[in-house]
Amino acid sequence: MDIHHKTVVVTGAGRGIGRAVALDLARHGADVALFDLNTADLKDTAELCAAESVQAREYRVDVADEAEVSAAMSSVAADFGRLDGLVNNAGIVRDGLLVKVKDGAVVGRMSMDQWNAVIGVNLSGVFLCAREAAAHMIERGNGGVIVNISSISRVGNAGQSNYSAAKAGVESMGVVWAKELARYGIRVGSVAPGFTHTEILAAMRPEVLDKLTAPVPLKRLGRPEEIAHAVLFIFENDFFTGRCLEVDGGLRL
Repeated sequence: MDIHHKTVVVTGAGRGIGRAVALDLARHGADVALFDLNTADLKDTAELCAAESVQAREYRVDVADEAEVSAAMSSVAADFGRLDGLVNNAGIVRDGLLVKVKDGAVVGRMSMDQWNAVIGVNLSGVFLCAREAAAHMIERGNGGVIVNISSISRVGNAGQSNYSAAKAGVESMGVVWAKELARYGIRVGSVAPGFTHTEILAAMRPEVLDKLTAPVPLKRLGRPEEIAHAVLFIFENDFFTGRCLEVDGGLRL
């Protein structure tokens, strides 16, 4: 896809990987519709994107809320006059052990609130946004691209039952949608980042960061811009669909 003057929705666009993706798309000529709950962050991202001489609009959206997602996607289609792409990036973490044990006694469990919060945003939110975006793409008949941001945690990471399950589901749904939507000219791909230098990791103690990067062959964290570059590749390569790009510095070699 030539993304020049195409309209792409980016969820979780307020900061981190989402902001980097939105800005990279804007730099390559795409108009961007920015979804997030943090309006201040959204405003900053929109200003950065608009400086690239493209349209950039902000939408305060809870991606786990069906009515909000449906209304927002309809607004995007009306405001821009088209909808060509979606990057499902919005996500949260609520880490915890399945069962916490001390001195042989169970002292804690992952709560249903922890489970439901992460599944709601990271899995159901991806489903809702893709469903609504695909419907608009099909009705307009111009095809499109959907990119889901998964994670290396999709293969299972201790302390992340909820997050790992969601990110595995995100990749799996991408495969299903690639099969279902190809007939409408819609391609679907996933990107699985490794440890990436976002605000969450930046707040960690240096010794914790050293422990994270120790098993990475490239011996460093990824940069949001490097994840954004992988997303752009999927958009621009018309023979790519149904696959997941791992951008992890070789962590899973």
